[in-house]
Amino acid sequence: MKVDINTIKENPHNPRTITEDKFRKLVKSLKEFPEMLEARPIVVDKDNIVLGGNMRLKAAREAGLQEVPIYRSEWSHDKSSEFVIKDNVGFGEWDWDLLANEWDSYPLTEWGLDVWTPEEEPSMDELIGEEKNKPATMKITFDSPEQLQAAEIEIQELIDRKYPGAYFSVSAGEI
Repeated sequence: MKVDINTIKENPHNPRTITEDKFRKLVKSLKEFPEMLEARPIVVDKDNIVLGGNMRLKAAREAGLQEVPIYRSEWSHDKSSEFVIKDNVGFGEWDWDLLANEWDSYPLTEWGLDVWTPEEEPSMDELIGEEKNKPATMKITFDSPEQLQAAEIEIQELIDRKYPGAYFSVSAGEI
């Protein structure tokens, strides 16, 4: 259902914020692809206070939209509070390899995704310094032994595939 944008009230207790840069990208996104609001309507309570979509509502106003699609909930206060948080929790993770290999021709940054951009790489002299006769090494720190075990096979496969002759060793604790 679409309603007059002026009948929707921002949630004064919304715990989320948005940077100016991301807000500009969101406004641009809504102008270029307003159908997104149809697919993801603004969720409101019985008093038309936003439970999900505060930033989209602000961006829709900035974009000059007069009407917005909404979903009106009949949830209790506790259920509404739960929704506000759960709607904003990012459970998933990005597959950066897939994005780099399958999505590299798309304007991901313009769409609002914070993609990794490498800084200027240091020279080998900066990396190695005075120890030019020693082999180059890299230290990777994991949060837990389980995380290390999960990564170990993938790291070996990557090394075997991309860097023949290279090897790695595993140790626990501070080196």
